[in-house]
Amino acid sequence: MRAVRIAEHGGPEVLEPVEAAAPTPQAGEVLVQVSAVALNNTDLWTREGAYGRPGDPEALSGWRGPIDFPRIQGADVAGRVVAVGAGADERLTGRRVVVDPAIYDADGPDANPIGLMGSERDGGYAEYVTAPAQRVHDMAESPLTDDQLAALPTAYGTALGMIERGRLREGETVLVSGASGGVGLALVQIARARGARVLAVSSGSKIGPVREAGAHVMIDRARDVPEQIRAAAPEGVDVALDVVAGKLVSEGLPLLREGGRWVVAGALGGYDVAFDVRRLYLHSAQVIGSAMHTPTHFGLLMDLARQARIQPVVAAAFPLHQAARAQEELARRRHVGKIVLHP
Repeated sequence: MRAVRIAEHGGPEVLEPVEAAAPTPQAGEVLVQVSAVALNNTDLWTREGAYGRPGDPEALSGWRGPIDFPRIQGADVAGRVVAVGAGADERLTGRRVVVDPAIYDADGPDANPIGLMGSERDGGYAEYVTAPAQRVHDMAESPLTDDQLAALPTAYGTALGMIERGRLREGETVLVSGASGGVGLALVQIARARGARVLAVSSGSKIGPVREAGAHVMIDRARDVPEQIRAAAPEGVDVALDVVAGKLVSEGLPLLREGGRWVVAGALGGYDVAFDVRRLYLHSAQVIGSAMHTPTHFGLLMDLARQARIQPVVAAAFPLHQAARAQEELARRRHVGKIVLHP
């Protein structure tokens, strides 16, 4: 099969198109023919080794530790099941599916992700990929395209995990940072569907598409962000859904209402954060870390997709052999929505 893999950490040049043996599904696994695979910031950071390790934030590392090279990247897969391993449900054969890319620490519905397809196991930058049968979701009933389905797992899964852990309720005011990115746009769409009032931080030409996705108020990040938030939510923000971090955390915590929740699932603005801890305990605020989703969260996401209650935005599509070019486009952050590859 055709695949694109990395044999070391580095720039886009380490993405190597290769001919490789198609994987064989093991017991309890299925073989998926990949129709579309979406790109994520995790692809860039895994390739670069940018995740660090506990006690050594500058160490080269994959999502949760050292990478077992060579590695085929790509967490977000939509496709069709073409074979099943021993013990897997044969009725899945021929079904249109989405793969939950998380590797969990347990089998229960509230398990935590401790690994990721494309980092801790081979992913979808290939014509075929294997996955545990229990992580494959039948999407035959969904009216969404394969490209839209591929856009869901990491971005929308991460977004729904943030919303669930932040306990966002109907009628609350929510702040979304990085709103034009894959996770940010998903947060806007899902929070709006939940009945929340959405304040979205973006800038320039991206403001229009984010507003179209469901934001009630646009916060221009090129201007004074805290001042704009105060004007839009004078009584405070109930929940912040933050993929930027950096100085936004220290500036934003005082803008939470009593008992507000600040949920962090990214560090585009920097991982070294300082804030006045008095704003935390005196106002019963919470800072919550959120890594992707649980199996329960992912099941809820698939239900939304089957009903087309969310409409992922696909910004561009590239053939598989142009994976390096696609990752370069992703890193420029000029687009709104998701970039996909077609194996």
